[in-house]
Amino acid sequence: MRRVGIFGWGVVAPKSRNIEAFERNLQSSESWLSPFNGFGPDNFLVGMPEFELTDYKPWIDARFPANRFSQLEKKMGQPTQFAIGAFIQSLQQNPGLEQELQALGPRAHVYVGTGLGDLPTIQNISLDLYRAQRRWDRFWAAPERNSVLRKWLETREPLPGLPPEPSTAEEATRDEAEDKWWHFWAGHSVELREYLDELREIEAIGVPDGGDVESAKLAVIKEKRTRNAKLQKKWMSPEPPWNAVSSNVLWNIHNTPASQISMMGRITGMTFAPVAACSSFGYGLRLAINAIQLGQAKAVVMGMTDPPPTPLVVGGFYNARVISADAAVSKPLTALRGTHIAGGSVVWVLGDLEHFTSRGFKPLGMEPVAVGVTADADHIITPSKEGPTLAIREALAGAGLTPSDVGSWDLHATATPGDFLEVQNLRDVLPETVLITARKGTFGHGMSAGGGWELTAQYLGYGQGKVFPTPLKQAELNKQISKVHGRFVFDEAVAAPAGCAGKLSMGVGGINACVISRPWK
Repeated sequence: MRRVGIFGWGVVAPKSRNIEAFERNLQSSESWLSPFNGFGPDNFLVGMPEFELTDYKPWIDARFPANRFSQLEKKMGQPTQFAIGAFIQSLQQNPGLEQELQALGPRAHVYVGTGLGDLPTIQNISLDLYRAQRRWDRFWAAPERNSVLRKWLETREPLPGLPPEPSTAEEATRDEAEDKWWHFWAGHSVELREYLDELREIEAIGVPDGGDVESAKLAVIKEKRTRNAKLQKKWMSPEPPWNAVSSNVLWNIHNTPASQISMMGRITGMTFAPVAACSSFGYGLRLAINAIQLGQAKAVVMGMTDPPPTPLVVGGFYNARVISADAAVSKPLTALRGTHIAGGSVVWVLGDLEHFTSRGFKPLGMEPVAVGVTADADHIITPSKEGPTLAIREALAGAGLTPSDVGSWDLHATATPGDFLEVQNLRDVLPETVLITARKGTFGHGMSAGGGWELTAQYLGYGQGKVFPTPLKQAELNKQISKVHGRFVFDEAVAAPAGCAGKLSMGVGGINACVISRPWK
């Protein structure tokens, strides 16, 4: 069986613009969370990633034409930018790694996914469309530009589907009533039909037969622009709503971070985005290990990336009743008030251990030995007992280990009532000697990146022979949880225990991933 090592890693996280800052910050027990205020003043704390794309401009400028950086800046959303930054960092720990990934051709893969996708880009473009549609409907629904409406105003006869007049709506719903009213009358505008007829003639212009296609195409584009400008001037209309939709909505789909990393690294092997909610990093790791052990790849660039917290996500988590909203840090294993949303990225470069060490590359952190993955097939949010427990047993079996071989364990632990069940389930499998950590009180809950941060923290600590502190104070430990298990890492670092380390992630929809790792000899 081929062994796998990590030969590069990079992180973008709250209070941590790179892997070096991430490692420094882990030495402290302080939380990295900060006030959100995305709704105006509010009581939410979030993990806001620290990031500047300009940190990577020299690296990009040294490898690509001058316009490449501005293209990434303007067209790529933050999840993709975070992933690019983490990938560039991952090339720094082992000199020559970049060239080796390129030399491997189709035997170097890229698996970089996301938990939520680029919701900020989608949200902003959706708002642009809504505002443009509102302006557009209002323009064509004005009586001076709508002969059908003018005629109706004289008689006010009932019409099929006619919404109530906005003036009759309550103030709280008047905006919605206006939208429906204007949209209805814009749809009945004869003048709008005339505008669209003229626009159709313009858009019907095609590239003529004969001659050079490229120059003819440019001439057609120029002619269409000229005629469109004249059409807008004739009607004095606002821009059509379809003009308000940025093409960035297409350039920032779920596989964009992976495809951009393949371009930045000139990596030509299989590239795609694994997506499995909060368990995404573990799932991606399982796929990467499989590819290497099956001989399909010699290296896999694997990671996850999440957008910074937005009102859309914070509000959604709040109404799912899983987020804390009292302006104080909600620590796992304490009052179980809810979690904190976070954004950022983590990227690992995994490789066939024999192949890479024979070329002088040095593995980092720990050795990922096995990943157990299961589905609860039960509930959309609440984890079952059987699904996570089976994932733990699958991982231990895959590693050829028994429960007594495990020295430490990192929980999924979201500071919700599920923490109690998670500890209880863990103790059904592992002995009372296991040392437990929970880190979402440190950097928050990145939907897909969080599991990667937690594993990276575990690996960095073991690389130094210790387990980093957490924000949890011993006196804060939930009394019911303390009756189930008593050995936790509190606000001081401790020596790494003997044996292997485990990490469990449980995703929305009942998706579980359990990673078993061991220290390098």
